[in-house]
Amino acid sequence: MIEWSEFGSGARPVPQPVATPLVWAGAFAGALLLVAVLNTTVGTDRPLLALAALSFLAAVLGLCARFTAAPGTAALCWFFLNGFAIPPAGTLTWTVSRDVLWLACLLGAAVSGTALARVVDARAAYRRVSGGWEE
Repeated sequence: MIEWSEFGSGARPVPQPVATPLVWAGAFAGALLLVAVLNTTVGTDRPLLALAALSFLAAVLGLCARFTAAPGTAALCWFFLNGFAIPPAGTLTWTVSRDVLWLACLLGAAVSGTALARVVDARAAYRRVSGGWEE
């Protein structure tokens, strides 16, 4: 006997986040490329622009990552920001007030991207299961 069913029937699973090493590889390659482009176009005298661009990269990578990937993503972005986006290029330095703020900004961006993705996924899953918003 043939049973007819709609293609969209039934609950679809919530998408799984990307594996952490893959996110870190994306952070490494993306930060390297982003800092290289910024250094050639605007130079190394604008670290706040580089921080904003790397924070955006961390947030975008957070959209497809687990929460456990956020510290590594922030650290990789900070490494390229500190090592290559500020003079002297190629030298890691540690200035407590500046670098703690930069790490916090990058970590906040990665965590907020991941949190946003989880909320959107949970809302979509709820709407699929419940059939829409009840009023």
